[in-house]
Amino acid sequence: MEYKIINEQTIMIYFEEQIDPTTFKKVQQIEKYIKEQQHPAIIEMIPSYRALMLNIDVTHSDSNQIISDLNLENYQDADDVQMNKNNKIIYLPVCYGGEYGEDIETVAKYHQLDIKDVIRIHSENAYLIYMLGFMPGFPFLGGLDEQLHTPRRKEPRTRIPSGSVGIANNQTGLYPKASPGGWQIIGRTPIQVFDAKRSPMCLYAPGDKIKFYAIDEQTFKQIESEQSGQQFNIEKWVRLQDEY
Repeated sequence: MEYKIINEQTIMIYFEEQIDPTTFKKVQQIEKYIKEQQHPAIIEMIPSYRALMLNIDVTHSDSNQIISDLNLENYQDADDVQMNKNNKIIYLPVCYGGEYGEDIETVAKYHQLDIKDVIRIHSENAYLIYMLGFMPGFPFLGGLDEQLHTPRRKEPRTRIPSGSVGIANNQTGLYPKASPGGWQIIGRTPIQVFDAKRSPMCLYAPGDKIKFYAIDEQTFKQIESEQSGQQFNIEKWVRLQDEY
């Protein structure tokens, strides 16, 4: 673990230069460790694959003093720190292929697979959410089977529909809102995973996992129709399961 002062308002804490669950667990543990100290100068903490960013209030203290207060070097010996966060698995419906997943055939041909195999492989794993970024609620997911590792599109699209599920190299993820993007789109969920008017606004957080399950077009439209009503029962279609 090492730290760097990026500017007077930002401190970065880095771990091993790799993307894996073990490294990410260390990020979560140090986040918990710092949060428990309730340092008055720390405004926000933002975790990523292998790093934790601290946004600080310089009117309370400067970066060097904060680092000294946190005693991060001492934390390196605290390998037995246990996580108390209630991580969960979120099961999301996805309509694969057709107009909902324009690039699924490209992915299948790239790996010499049938489209049914792409759907099966993609929906088998529960994907760890390493971080949210790019836009509110966009999950960067780890654990994509090597059989589906596919380069980004050579020409990004100017608009990808809300809910689109895609692949970019060794990652999969989904677009909570319509956006430009260069991921290979293989399907779409009708569920609004991010809603600023809802509490909580996002259905998941870093450390949770997402598992996709396949639905047909008729079910997709049924969910869309139900979701447009005021009494939408999200638990009917999105199952939450405690991981621990």
